[in-house]
Amino acid sequence: MNGTPVIVVGSGPTGLLLAGDLATAGVPVTVVERRPHQISNLSRAFVLHARTLEQLDARALADGLEALGQRLDKLRLFGRLTIDLDDLPSRFNHLLVLPQYEVEKALERRAVEAGVDFRHETEVTGLSQDGTGVTVEVRGPDGSTESLRAEYLVGADGMRSAVRDAIGLPFPGHSVIRSVVLADVRLAERPETLLTVNAVGDAFAFIAPFGDGYHRVIAWNRARDVPDSEPLDLDEIKEVTRLALGRDFGMHDARWMSRFHSDERQAPAYRVGRVFLAGDAAHVHTPAGGQGMNTGLQDAANLSWKLAQVMGGHAGPELLDTYQSERHPVGRSVLRSSGGIVRLAMAKRPWELALRATLTTVLDHAAPARRRMLGRLTGIGYRYAAPRGSHPLTGTRVPDVAFADGGRLHESLRGGHFVLITPEGHDDRGAHKGRLTVERWASERRTTVLVRPDGYVGWAAEGADEAAVQAALAAHVGD
Repeated sequence: MNGTPVIVVGSGPTGLLLAGDLATAGVPVTVVERRPHQISNLSRAFVLHARTLEQLDARALADGLEALGQRLDKLRLFGRLTIDLDDLPSRFNHLLVLPQYEVEKALERRAVEAGVDFRHETEVTGLSQDGTGVTVEVRGPDGSTESLRAEYLVGADGMRSAVRDAIGLPFPGHSVIRSVVLADVRLAERPETLLTVNAVGDAFAFIAPFGDGYHRVIAWNRARDVPDSEPLDLDEIKEVTRLALGRDFGMHDARWMSRFHSDERQAPAYRVGRVFLAGDAAHVHTPAGGQGMNTGLQDAANLSWKLAQVMGGHAGPELLDTYQSERHPVGRSVLRSSGGIVRLAMAKRPWELALRATLTTVLDHAAPARRRMLGRLTGIGYRYAAPRGSHPLTGTRVPDVAFADGGRLHESLRGGHFVLITPEGHDDRGAHKGRLTVERWASERRTTVLVRPDGYVGWAAEGADEAAVQAALAAHVGD
């Protein structure tokens, strides 16, 4: 039986970020993936939101991806509401239109460089756990079977998660829309906007560029509800696109076409014993708002540093319970928001149309409501629950603040460090060497803030003395 501290099942974006984080923190990790080693272009994710770009910046990946993608500075909702992203309180005050496979390439390079052990064409066939670890049965590319042992295992293996099934967790929910059609096509006419999306009556269509001359088309006709196995041709995709967008942009040379159905589901728990779920294995929802891949990457960023803390002996296993308490409510919120967007986009009944008109007016004229909506959509508006009596900043996301030496937060977070931001210099005396970076505010701010490796405030205080700082470091950073 082969052993490793952590096994990650699934090498999509969620699994890759998680594995890379663990290996960077010095935790050996094995990734088990049933697919051959290749980066598929058949992904449906095309948008990186601000909070995800911030997390990628904290891993030195954002600038490279920004160079590959295309910025979108405005959002259009329901065909009539345009929202500027310029005021988004982030260095990344835009959406980045970029195919998922480019994100996977960057995350895989990082994971390989960090020393992650990959086992491709290896399928999970069974799983059991006890008080000291997890045993997973796998079948390799040659058909041989093997038992792998780990202290913890993370299932990041998608909607049809073998890990979720093996630990007996249900996946309650339902199909929201069926017979959604997808195609990669060339266009004779270039769309006026980077992302083209609209819904009219029973039809919806979305067009996004790959960057290689092809465009991804996602379309749906409510009036044509057929099984995913029903044959599909380009004429059907053109027809739905014309209904939704008024024209088909001269689609031709389809290199791939498929049908799928979109579900709204969430596992009741993200942890069972020593097994965790992340990404689509834990939650799936409609593509509306482009939040799927982004939410999974946030799951990984939340869980990875906690596993590293526990595996390194710097925190007790109870820290891992906070993954459920922090991420499950976010997943539930994303299900509601993405479902709400698609239902309003496809509104047909008079009361639905009236509700959409009212919401559009509110978002157009009420800045606070617009900020709240954008905060949820882009991920920067979420905060985690804090213990009673905590400083108001505890649990909040920290933007990419500047430091007195000219550096910035995202640079200091690289390597999975905690970051202590102080009004004055703090002598750490080497107690947390390699896991804590101490910085000073570039401003005259007097708050002392301890930033977790995922960029959220773990502790803060006004006018803290040395004893209070040391107590906070002992409680959060550990020995």
